Amino acid sequence: MIAVNGLVKVYKGVTVLNIPELNIARGESFGLVGNNGAGKTTLFRMILDLVLPLEGEVLLQNENVRQSENWKQFTGSYLDEGFLIDYLTPNEYFNFIGSLHGLHKAEVAERLRKFSDFFNDEILDKPKYIRDLSKGNQNKVGIAAALLIEPQLLILDEPFANLDPTTQIRLKNLLRELKEKRQLTMLISSHDLNHVTEVCDRIVILNKGQLVDDIRTSADTLKELEAYFAV
Repeated sequence: MIAVNGLVKVYKGVTVLNIPELNIARGESFGLVGNNGAGKTTLFRMILDLVLPLEGEVLLQNENVRQSENWKQFTGSYLDEGFLIDYLTPNEYFNFIGSLHGLHKAEVAERLRKFSDFFNDEILDKPKYIRDLSKGNQNKVGIAAALLIEPQLLILDEPFANLDPTTQIRLKNLLRELKEKRQLTMLISSHDLNHVTEVCDRIVILNKGQLVDDIRTSADTLKELEAYFAV
């Protein structure tokens, strides 16, 4: 599904990302963990062709993301509030995203039904603009918009941030359900080691732009991660 080859990014003379090779299979739930500045968001932005690498390439379904836009039709992503259009209401934003993928308003409304528990009656049919929502509710809008198109590939950067405990649990359940039903390929970064071990089959540790460990999730994974970051 995803192949990263010889990917290098340098900012102001400092190498912030150096990944010789990384492959993620179709249907895999992939977690990316690391301290601030490890390069997690930079990697996600390169996969989405939002940041230009100094060297290397990213292939989605064997096509270079810089040379084709076909991948955009099957990829849903939310990295931060910059993905939102904050002068729209959530309903207007969802309808706009739907229109980009050929969905009518009735189809958008039907697809949003599955998010009713996740929204907790705080998002839909409210008069607030997105800019006036709390950070947690902005995250809900961004995550739901990424899922609205029923993607084959989902990329989320810190999706659990700013969500209350109930919504975090609902999001984990939603992601697991979607993965099982549709063989969804997921890339998730998180500072919360507990959440990422519960959702992901495989977890990679990134440190100063380099992959330092690649772990298949097991009953011992959380302890392994805690031991690594405790040093």
